[in-house]
Amino acid sequence: MIELEEEAQLAASPSTASLAASPTNQQVPVVVLEGLTRTFGEDPPVHALRDVELTIRRGEWVAIVGPSGSGKSTLLNILGLLDRQTSGVYCLQGIDVAGLDDVSRAGLRGRRIGFVFQAFHLMPHRSVLENVMLAELYIGKPRKGRRDRAMAALDRVSLTDRADFSPTKLSGGQQQRAAIARAPVGEPSLLLADEPTGNLDTQNADSVLDVFSDLSTDGLTLAVITHDEHVASRAHRRVRIVDGVLHEMPSELRPVPGSPDGAAQ
Repeated sequence: MIELEEEAQLAASPSTASLAASPTNQQVPVVVLEGLTRTFGEDPPVHALRDVELTIRRGEWVAIVGPSGSGKSTLLNILGLLDRQTSGVYCLQGIDVAGLDDVSRAGLRGRRIGFVFQAFHLMPHRSVLENVMLAELYIGKPRKGRRDRAMAALDRVSLTDRADFSPTKLSGGQQQRAAIARAPVGEPSLLLADEPTGNLDTQNADSVLDVFSDLSTDGLTLAVITHDEHVASRAHRRVRIVDGVLHEMPSELRPVPGSPDGAAQ
């Protein structure tokens, strides 16, 4: 895997910026997977993903549920351009990523994908504000206005009064909200979350889900891996993966923000 510092340079380089910043049609799905597979080893092969078909549109929040070992993390790694599929198609906002080299993938990942994990991955020796500001370094955004943009992101998650605190002085829920504030600073098209409420109590989990709902309403696309049915119930759609096979789950009809007719999906 590319080291973090190297990836920051790659994401900000002119050669990758032109690809990652190319214009996108809002009607083009953010994610399209067609016949996607991932196989590990040969003797015998392990089929982690089998003929996965999935389309996620702008502003849609999709929950991916399944037992341990079902292929959820493998799917997340492929969606996040941290791994490559064995076969099949993955298009990110109309860009077929299969043929991209590591430099181009790093640029696309840095500018179009945000990540939120169960572990918060905040730098303890930096303030909460600095943790959010640092996210812009990896996409080459101008220094001017960086503090104001970071404060606006913290305001969105109700953490401006903790901006100068060390992350170690925050509760678990506050740390996760700080991590969520950091993720969309670069204005990605897709936010990937891996068990984002796994370490939180019910009240803090609901506050995180409220933030996700606001982000979705504003047009950000979310794919959230979870084993928690309450978390999954807040999404627009639920898909279940078992033994590498993905199935759509029936869910309560909800309008998808940004859909052309506002209809439920």
